[in-house]
Amino acid sequence: MLIDTHVHLDDPRYDSDREAVFQRAQEAGVEMFVTIGCDLSTSYSAVQLATERPTVYATIGVHPHEVKRIEPNWYSELRQLALQAKVVAFGEIGLDYHYDHSPREVQRQRFREQIGLAQSLNLPLVIHTREAQNDTLAILREEHADSVGGVFHCFSEDLSFAKQALDLGFYLSFSGIITFRNASPLHEVIRAVPDDRLLIETDAPYLTPVPFRGKRNESAYVAYVAEQIAEIKYGDSPTGIARVAKLTTNNARRLFKISS
Repeated sequence: MLIDTHVHLDDPRYDSDREAVFQRAQEAGVEMFVTIGCDLSTSYSAVQLATERPTVYATIGVHPHEVKRIEPNWYSELRQLALQAKVVAFGEIGLDYHYDHSPREVQRQRFREQIGLAQSLNLPLVIHTREAQNDTLAILREEHADSVGGVFHCFSEDLSFAKQALDLGFYLSFSGIITFRNASPLHEVIRAVPDDRLLIETDAPYLTPVPFRGKRNESAYVAYVAEQIAEIKYGDSPTGIARVAKLTTNNARRLFKISS
């Protein structure tokens, strides 16, 4: 069994064939999904999908691109959403200095606020970081984010950053990026990540892996991420994929406290 630990199932690009997306995922061995909130609206959508489908779980939170839009009622509504049984994490939250869709100071302040909210709810964090290594790690340390832990989703940083994230008690999740031609530095990171801290994801509909790069991504393709990790960690071992499936599924269940 595989778990896609980071997917945007509410994305409008699935509106015409969402049922088929679930069917293809099941055929590929993907039996569980964590769909992600990126603002108040998508947090509601994520929770709704999780309520409707037994195999779907949800996160809530405000992406760094969207934090400039936070209104006074958002945190109280997110707190109410967190009472839903299938909300398993807070995120994705963090810092993005590549696009700067929200001013950096606003990003930093809202990141701190949302870490505090997650701590009060006892939810692990789903972290987005891009070109903001130092500030991301500094804020996580200063806010004692290790008290709830979490995952760096779509990990694409270097080995030094990975070691510091691991020291904070976080998991690292890898996406279709690891199948790209220039991904050898990430392969080095994967070899260094302890088996009990490794997760897989699609970030669908984004970051489609080879051999489907350029097309819309979907959860079925997380199998290609698992295959790539198996090759990196275990070479041509015939049991490699099964080992990756087992350990990443167990890790996801542990992090998100999914027992069923």
